[in-house]
Amino acid sequence: MKMGIHRKSGVDGDMLSERARIMRESLQKSQSITDNVVNILGSFDHRLSALETAMRPTQIRTHAIRTAHGNIDKTLKSAEVILSQFDISRQAEVKILQGPHEDLESYLQAIAQLRNNIRFFSNNKSFKSSDGVLSHANSLLTKAISKLEEEFKQLLLSYSNPVEPDRLFECLPNSMRPSSSPGHQDSSGKSRLSNSNAEQNSAENAVYTPPTLIPPRILPLLHDLAQQMVQAGHQQQFVKIYRDTRSPVLEESLRNLGVEKLSKDDVQKMQWEVLEAKIGNWIHFMRIAVKLLFSAERKVCDQILEGFDSLNDQCFAEVTTASVAVLLSFGDAIAKSKRSPEKLFVLLDMYEIMRELHSEIESLFSGKACSEIRESAFGLTKQLAQTAQETFGDFEEAVEKDATKTAVSDGTVHPLTSYVINYVKFLFDYQSTLKQLFQEFENGGDSNSQLATVTMRIMQALQTNLDGKSKQYKDAALTHLFLMNNIHYMVRSVRRSEAKDLLGDDWVQRHRRVVQQHANQYKRIAWAKILQCLSIQGLTSSGGSNNSGTVDGQNSSGVSRSTVKDRLKIFNVQFEELHQRQTQWAVPDTELRESLRLAVAEVLLPAYRSFIKRFGPLVDSGKNAQKYIRYSAEDLDRMLGEFFEGKTLNEPKR
Repeated sequence: MKMGIHRKSGVDGDMLSERARIMRESLQKSQSITDNVVNILGSFDHRLSALETAMRPTQIRTHAIRTAHGNIDKTLKSAEVILSQFDISRQAEVKILQGPHEDLESYLQAIAQLRNNIRFFSNNKSFKSSDGVLSHANSLLTKAISKLEEEFKQLLLSYSNPVEPDRLFECLPNSMRPSSSPGHQDSSGKSRLSNSNAEQNSAENAVYTPPTLIPPRILPLLHDLAQQMVQAGHQQQFVKIYRDTRSPVLEESLRNLGVEKLSKDDVQKMQWEVLEAKIGNWIHFMRIAVKLLFSAERKVCDQILEGFDSLNDQCFAEVTTASVAVLLSFGDAIAKSKRSPEKLFVLLDMYEIMRELHSEIESLFSGKACSEIRESAFGLTKQLAQTAQETFGDFEEAVEKDATKTAVSDGTVHPLTSYVINYVKFLFDYQSTLKQLFQEFENGGDSNSQLATVTMRIMQALQTNLDGKSKQYKDAALTHLFLMNNIHYMVRSVRRSEAKDLLGDDWVQRHRRVVQQHANQYKRIAWAKILQCLSIQGLTSSGGSNNSGTVDGQNSSGVSRSTVKDRLKIFNVQFEELHQRQTQWAVPDTELRESLRLAVAEVLLPAYRSFIKRFGPLVDSGKNAQKYIRYSAEDLDRMLGEFFEGKTLNEPKR
């Protein structure tokens, strides 16, 4: 068994030895091959280096050829670009020489191509003919722009027409449109625009539709032409063409409307009625000019010169300057003309419209180029405000110092009173305007109290003047009747107007007491003497008896018949004189007239009845009783009903 194991182990060791031997031989062969390959590769490297050295001149020549080919390609391409620029230039020249009239769009494209051509040759000065080409192209561009200017001028001119008045009126709100009735014509025969307060109040909220001055399809063409001219540096030529074309058209639109160029002297020479009508029209002309014509003109300017703001403002200013000057010069002439009370309301109307248009003028005439126009308009507003305020002051002074010598013979309301009261009532139609006026000059403060103060001063000035006028009457009774009538008219007018809220109940009550005081004074002075005739004082005889009945022409109280007759004769004469005189006097207010008659009757009739009842029998018992007792109490009452009617001497009695 052991021997078997030893035999097997020896076989395995022989096999391992054999395998190791084979592996050594394989490794020796691989090393030999590697050495051979290294030798071969080394040989190749030597040969390649030699080949590379041999081929280097050929590679250099090939690179040079390739570079030359590249340069040739670049040159050919550059030549191609240059030739294409020449071709573009020739094409542009053909279109430019044909002019812009037939095909404006192609003409503008040709100018753009020519500008690109000029830029190209300006950037490629190395090209030996570039100077000549640039000179020709610039000369051609100058001709092109010149033709473009002419085309712009002709196109703008052909579509620039004045706007007829009827077309402008259609753009106004319905309430602002003029009446064509015969009563609405001024001295020139043109339709006069109404200027009611109701319309003025709604003016700011009304919708205005500016007219289309140039067809919308034309504006883009004009814009493109303008753009080319500006890009060519022809701004001033453009401004001149634009102004010379649009400005006269705008002026003609205003002339057709009725706007006149009037100097201060022209205004001074006009009759007030004519001037008042022209002022009313001017107010509407200002609205139409600013809200319609100037607004439409600004829109055209904005569209043609879109993107050129400063030039836009300059053109708009150039176009509108003359028209604005004509309108403002009239306003300035009125503001600087001789002041008079009747001008206050038109001055306030003019101030109102300038205030109304303030924001639109500021918006339309924005920008540095329009600053002079803008300042002129705002300057007129201030001038109108100042003149209105000065006229207000003049009116107060004129009321107090009115030296009218002609007294109203019947003691009725004096024309000055009705004029001043109507004036004050009109002032209240301008409350908001006056408040604005006070705020502008009074450095703040409550504008309501300022208006109340001014109104009270005017009323006081009127009373002072009336006191002076009342002294012209020789009859003191008529003096008080005159003052009663006039102050009552003032009180009644205030109570029925907005002035009551401003002046207050205290003012009304205080002046009602003044009216009553003058009525009492009239009654006392006018009727004192005649009432004395009906008094028993001085009738009683010192030797009279206490027995009743009539004895020797005396009654029981000792009053003589002759004394009673004398008293009745005096009464009749005085009453007839009062009747004749005071039926010519006037108390125009019906309620006041009846009240005064009643006050007289309440004093006179009871006294007369008492006198006749007591002393009448003395006269009745004698001859010609009716000669002395001429009137019954009813007759007197009827005749008192004829007092204060303002009859003339020849007018028959009722």
